Amino acid sequence: MKGSRALLKMLEDRGVETMFGYPGGAVIPIYDEILNSSIDHVLVRHEQCAGHMADGYARASGRTGLCLVTSGPGATNVVTGVATAFADSIPMMVLTGQVASGLLGLGAFQEVDAFSLMMPVTKYNYRVLDLQQLPKAIDEGWRLARSGRPGPVHVDLPVDSMNSEIDEVLLSVDYSLKPVPTDLSGYGAALAAIATAQRPVILAGGAVISSDACDELRAFAEMIGAPVVNTLMSVGCMPWDHPLSMGPLGMHGRLSALSAMKQADLLIALGTKMSDRTYSPHTCVSPGCRVIHVDIDSTEFNKHKCDSINLTGDVKQVLGLMLSDLSGKVAPRKDWTEEAKGYKAKCQCCMNDIDVTPIAPQKVMKELNAAMDDDTIVTTDVGQNQMWAMHHLRINRPRHFISSGSFGTMGFGLPSAIGAKVACPDKKVVTVTGDGGLLMVIQELATAVERHLPVVICLLNNGWLGMVRQWQKLFWDKRYSGTMLYQSNPDFVKLAEAFGAKGVRVERPGEIGDAFKQAFASDVPFLIDIWTDPEEDMLPMLPPNPSLSMVRGRCRY
Repeated sequence: MKGSRALLKMLEDRGVETMFGYPGGAVIPIYDEILNSSIDHVLVRHEQCAGHMADGYARASGRTGLCLVTSGPGATNVVTGVATAFADSIPMMVLTGQVASGLLGLGAFQEVDAFSLMMPVTKYNYRVLDLQQLPKAIDEGWRLARSGRPGPVHVDLPVDSMNSEIDEVLLSVDYSLKPVPTDLSGYGAALAAIATAQRPVILAGGAVISSDACDELRAFAEMIGAPVVNTLMSVGCMPWDHPLSMGPLGMHGRLSALSAMKQADLLIALGTKMSDRTYSPHTCVSPGCRVIHVDIDSTEFNKHKCDSINLTGDVKQVLGLMLSDLSGKVAPRKDWTEEAKGYKAKCQCCMNDIDVTPIAPQKVMKELNAAMDDDTIVTTDVGQNQMWAMHHLRINRPRHFISSGSFGTMGFGLPSAIGAKVACPDKKVVTVTGDGGLLMVIQELATAVERHLPVVICLLNNGWLGMVRQWQKLFWDKRYSGTMLYQSNPDFVKLAEAFGAKGVRVERPGEIGDAFKQAFASDVPFLIDIWTDPEEDMLPMLPPNPSLSMVRGRCRY
């Protein structure tokens, strides 16, 4: 069997239905075989977005995303998409074309050392110099992407290997992986700490969603009477309206989450790396608070000088054990849960004074809450738009809030929404983005139009790189440098229409609701260009410098 056909057959055998990609000379053999394959190829307009679409597909569906690009600039362009997935532990397989193996190192046309480029941002790397190793690379790589801590795997494919022949018998060889190591030696101490704690708090990370442990989390929180604070990556792991759900913790988190955190005498951290944007000198636990940290990746332990009980294992399995072993042995802390409910009751944003012009972004989030249902998938770009969405949107289900966390990739919003819509065609998908991020990937409207994917683009257009401007405003004496966009921004509605999408401009708060109704009813991509107030900051804000106090300003509580 020809190498290119063998590659696609192995992917088909693993249930692959969709591939995002962009062709080039080094991958023409693969693209030729795609015509005879059951795999649906989605043509992107930029290779970075192939990575973001595969990423959004994986986050929305829980399956492994797949993208294919050519050698040289194709490989270098996709690196940002791969790094974004790696930073957030998203399972992906990334295929790159490569010059013929005999030309490696000779500076051939569109040659780049993709193997070395991908090494810092992938779980594992393969270069298939010998076609007989292709089955091992695909089988082992496909398993590695999902085993333990998920993440992207890269396979580099020299064009001569794709044109060579391989014995079909080799395709069925099973390359099983070693078991993921676990260490639950501190389990007894963890149970004892939970049993004696008076004010336990759960910090839920992204692994709660990726390990499909949301039901266990809810049952565990209710069993021990622990309020739950979440990271950006775990929005939706607890229903927004659950009384124990305190909302996101962090630089732009909710005061209810911060209040619960500061009163805790036991923190149970589940599948989170406790990044600086979540766990900082402002948001860390108080002195004397004990910590239990559960994670499949032991390298995440003890990063913040916490004297913690560390359990290396899958969050779902560990929670299952705890539910069994603590059943009937621990009573909910009613006084503590009532206190936590009080924090949440005080942290209900007042929206009565936001029918103003220019439009307040909080008003947009209020209208979006009214327009979407629990099954609507929201993706975001990065910056103020991302934090307003995290802070205000009422997400009640896992995998329904998709955002670039640790890498903070501007331009993530639109392509990840397209990937999510491909994965879940029957669900409404909306991306909340800013004018800066959208301009980085606006060409993907062509992909959405061509593929008949009616995603909704909620554009918070304030004419600036909003979050950078906010930092300059609050911490750099309003010295605005390199952040102004409004003097050269295009007419986004006309631009959307030029691609074959629809759009509407919104300049008054009373127009927002009708715009969302039009957008969600549209059978083509729909852009809502909402002109928002550039002076409205995303508050509260906990600055990175521990010596500075919380910035409240016009925080609407």
